[in-house]
Amino acid sequence: MKKKDFNLFPVLDFVLKDEKEKLLNQKGIAIWMTGLSGSGKTTIAKEIEKKLYSKGFITQVLDGDNIRKGISKNLNFTNEDRAENIRRVAEISKLFINCGIITINSFISPTNSIREKAKTLIGEENFIEVYINAPIETCEKRDVKGLYEKARKGNLNNFTGISSIFESPKNPDIEVNTTELSINESVEKVLNYILPIIKKK
Repeated sequence: MKKKDFNLFPVLDFVLKDEKEKLLNQKGIAIWMTGLSGSGKTTIAKEIEKKLYSKGFITQVLDGDNIRKGISKNLNFTNEDRAENIRRVAEISKLFINCGIITINSFISPTNSIREKAKTLIGEENFIEVYINAPIETCEKRDVKGLYEKARKGNLNNFTGISSIFESPKNPDIEVNTTELSINESVEKVLNYILPIIKKK
């Protein structure tokens, strides 16, 4: 009996991103929020998700709570590990985006080079950088966990803004100053920018 040829690596015709976006009636993008600890990133991310859900959009929030406890639980907060954490987040975001899902990323991502690598991995056309801007003095006042105090006392290493650098984005797509705007105003500012982009025509 003649053996059938069997290709161990067949060429697969995957369903394209555009086709999935048409099914969901939305454009998959990454909303990448950066800013100091306590600036308001996670709060705004959660509110944006609620607003988008109420409008019929499918989203996924990625932040320290669901990344550092799982896929990046083996990483600490050195510059090298921070870069690796963001690389992993960008790769995960890209997978969601290829399914037409809107990812809302809430990470300090402290340097321009780290954020640029994330943008390159995800693709500039699918990447919206949102700078959640608040001075460190304001962030310290909001810090109910006392992390800034621990860092200033030397009990917390590699803490961004104290013992580790934070570089403000050079040209963010959106800048939200949470000392001037309320949470609702901050959310509305982001939504007004992204809604025309994510609505599939």
